Amino acid sequence: MRVIIQRVKHALVRIDGRVKSLIGRGLLVFVGIEDSDSQDDIEWLTKKIVNLRIFDDREGIMNLSVSEMKGEMLIVSQFTLHAMVKKGNRPSYIRASKPAIAIPLYNAFCAEMSRLLGHEVQTGSFGADMKVELLNDGPVTIFIDTKNKE
Repeated sequence: MRVIIQRVKHALVRIDGRVKSLIGRGLLVFVGIEDSDSQDDIEWLTKKIVNLRIFDDREGIMNLSVSEMKGEMLIVSQFTLHAMVKKGNRPSYIRASKPAIAIPLYNAFCAEMSRLLGHEVQTGSFGADMKVELLNDGPVTIFIDTKNKE
């Protein structure tokens, strides 16, 4: 499971010109799922994201987590996070899970994140043509891959 986490002032998802989800200050999380991902990946990754200390405290030091500052979260499925570009110029997405595997894992990821945060997260729509707008705060952007837990 791969994620791109962006600390945002606000973010939203539009589908067919309509706002599907909107958040204020918090995290925009793009999630890419592959067939080998499991509940263990979900549990490790959601705990890691909820507890990342990437929000400023009173002294302006990144020392607070999204849960400590009661931030919001928008989670968007993003199969292109598994793009392979070693050969040629057209990315291959062979490692990205098909919907039959990815949708249940994506839903479980969102449910676990909501449970850990203590409130519902906002989401995109799996497989939809989404337009994502955000105001990156910092900018702060972090990449995590559960297959490479450094």
